[in-house]
Amino acid sequence: MADKGKSLKLQQWTKKDVALVITTYVINAIVFALLFVGVFVLNAVTDGKPARGALSDALAIFDFAVIMVLILAVSAVYFWFEDRDFLRRASNSQMLFLIWELGVAICFLSGKFINPYVRPIAFVAILTLFLSNTGTAIFSNFIFTTVMFTYDAFTGTFTSFESDFSIVFFLAMGLFSGIIAIYCMKELYSRLKILLVSFIISLPSLICIILPMVEFGGGQVLLNVLSGALSGPFAAAVFIILLPVFEGIFKKVTCFKLSELTDHKAKLIRKLITQAPGTFNHSIIVSNIAEACATAIGEDALLTRTCAYYHDIGKLRRPEFFKENQADGINPHNDLTPELSANIIKSHTQDGYIFALKNGIPRDIADICLQHHGTMPMLFFYDKAKKFTDGEVALSNYCYAGPKPQSKIAAIIMIADGAEAAVRSLKTRTRDSVSVAVKKIVSERMQLGQFDECELTLKEINIIIHTVINSLSGVYHDRIKYPKVSLEGLEIEEETSREENSQKD
Repeated sequence: MADKGKSLKLQQWTKKDVALVITTYVINAIVFALLFVGVFVLNAVTDGKPARGALSDALAIFDFAVIMVLILAVSAVYFWFEDRDFLRRASNSQMLFLIWELGVAICFLSGKFINPYVRPIAFVAILTLFLSNTGTAIFSNFIFTTVMFTYDAFTGTFTSFESDFSIVFFLAMGLFSGIIAIYCMKELYSRLKILLVSFIISLPSLICIILPMVEFGGGQVLLNVLSGALSGPFAAAVFIILLPVFEGIFKKVTCFKLSELTDHKAKLIRKLITQAPGTFNHSIIVSNIAEACATAIGEDALLTRTCAYYHDIGKLRRPEFFKENQADGINPHNDLTPELSANIIKSHTQDGYIFALKNGIPRDIADICLQHHGTMPMLFFYDKAKKFTDGEVALSNYCYAGPKPQSKIAAIIMIADGAEAAVRSLKTRTRDSVSVAVKKIVSERMQLGQFDECELTLKEINIIIHTVINSLSGVYHDRIKYPKVSLEGLEIEEETSREENSQKD
């Protein structure tokens, strides 16, 4: 879920983007038409009517096509004004269309062959919520329930009651179940909790079963009530099954995916632990700091933590060239020219990006590998190069390739990364010295324009500074000096006291 930290920057559309989006809408309009034909024919066949005769009403088919075009047009208009960047990526539109199309198929089949009230309509809202955000999920729920209502109305799917008015209750059931699902599951990160909460989603179904039965009558009351009660868990089960599929196909980052990536048994994390233990410990500290900062300014804390875990995975290529992994005082940079050393150090950002993508890490996290140093200079090697030459030294040869942080999360990790390294190098780590070091790190990056492309405000920068200071002061806190007491002496005294007590007895 990505409710937090929505970017205010609008990406430039290209002709290719426009063509892909239009093509996506046209193809899926055809898919909806084919689904309509399939539903119409299946209804006719199961009712014992000829399939060709079921499609003879040209006016009804035309009316359905017009309504579906209007629904798709409303979808495009909504995203154009509310989330243009979401619309710009054709894969996002295709994801929503696929969810709706699967929803139509699953709801029709379950309603036709099991019970109309067991249809898992809410799974569309839940799946959209975890793959995008709350606003998109609410809109998706509205569109899908409208689409299902259109299919039900034009295909004559349900004739459960004497009155045609009863179909309205199916529309209400879908709308209310989806909205309740979105707000009940918005902060849930456990599949078990989702299954338990899913029974609440069934409440609108139960209400929409009882009301029309009281008004119009109807049989199979117990079966319908039981089916309505199971519609919520059914929706949760379909969501749990489909979520990994959509994560893989559309490369989406969900809370479940992030939890898997931060597990210490994850492939790249295991490599960090075994091959670059110093880098791993540094990443853990940075992740704790970055997570606190993200929470303080309202960014996605779990995504920030995961990005921090992986921001330095590029060091796996040459772990021994980084100070935190050097043992016994052996530094291979002592035998290299400053320029070669700088090239090795700055290559870890590009290496990390490549490693991440090759290992199936989502692009949102891989981008942090590239951006967390921005275009900052490596002053240590630059100063060393100046001492080795009489001529001018190009500072650009000793700068990271960038790009600068493009998101607030990337900026947070840049600050947390630099601050942790700076404070670790201090001889005394009082709160005042930590504060000075952190403020210097942030000031240097601001002077070099590292935050110019990430929408970070001055207010948020100040909040981050104070949060980093508090976090690092807690990490590098003072400890009391334990007195040097001989344990052997204590044991002797204990034995002596036991002998004296035995003599008294």
